[in-house]
Amino acid sequence: HKDTAFAIAKELGIAEDPSQAMSGEQIDACSEEELREKVKTIRVFARVSPQNKVSIVKAIRANGNVVAMTGDGVNDAPSLKGADIGIAMGITGTDVAKGAADMVLTDDNFASIEKAVEEGRGIYANIKKTILFLLSSNVGEVIGMLLAAIIGLPSPLIAIHLLWVNLITDSLPAVALGADKKPKGIMEEKPRDPKESLFSHGGYGVTFGYGAWIGIITLVAFLSVAWMRMGFTLNPVEIRNFFDTCDVAVLEEAQAMAFCVLSMSELFHMLGMTDTRHSFVRVFKDKNILLWLSFVIGMALQFFVIFVPGVNTLF
Repeated sequence: HKDTAFAIAKELGIAEDPSQAMSGEQIDACSEEELREKVKTIRVFARVSPQNKVSIVKAIRANGNVVAMTGDGVNDAPSLKGADIGIAMGITGTDVAKGAADMVLTDDNFASIEKAVEEGRGIYANIKKTILFLLSSNVGEVIGMLLAAIIGLPSPLIAIHLLWVNLITDSLPAVALGADKKPKGIMEEKPRDPKESLFSHGGYGVTFGYGAWIGIITLVAFLSVAWMRMGFTLNPVEIRNFFDTCDVAVLEEAQAMAFCVLSMSELFHMLGMTDTRHSFVRVFKDKNILLWLSFVIGMALQFFVIFVPGVNTLF
């Protein structure tokens, strides 16, 4: 009965006033437009038919809300199918309900829904920061080489440098970021808009801001070899003349310098991408072993290809 349903809801803190409860008969008497307005304030539905459940789901979704629907019987299948997230019971649920659902609670415990939401938010956060890391790193490579081309300088990076960066200093951190721990307080954040862009909340700033920074310091590292020999200057003509007349060994030294700075900056960039709101020291405090190993292995391999005789001739 509606009164019983409201009494239970009030005890649980779901509803406060009897006007927040609605019965199936009242739903049948409403038009679609009327129901859309009523569901904005209704917190309890009692004695509803399968068709009533479908109508409730449609009305709530029509107001721009994301709807999660739980059910276990055959009569719940239409509303489970119509909801954004259909959740069926794994133990008591029928095969029809499980087939119509997007998620199945294997333990029939409603508390598992919260855990699933938390896990989903963590997965999305890791996917987002992994993609932004890869994009900003590649933007940095492009900016560094593009600026050099505009000035009229030789390329700061050669093909094997780019292959190494994409294989080691991009791939290892990307894997580590994808398996990172869930950010603290992730369940305290507001629900995400399903239509939200991957670049929302500062995504463009991360991509192009970090990318520009990586590209600029890579170019500066390349130019530093010239400055150490001819003195500091920003005159593009003098810099071009230096690289046009310098020995091949000097050019290779400048390219190796740019290669080292690019690789290391991307490893430090990975640490910063773990949580853009806090210091990357969090990686070591929270004992994110995979991120730590990725950073150490990346650095070790970088020193290996630069300082080990025989190998460094390739780079």
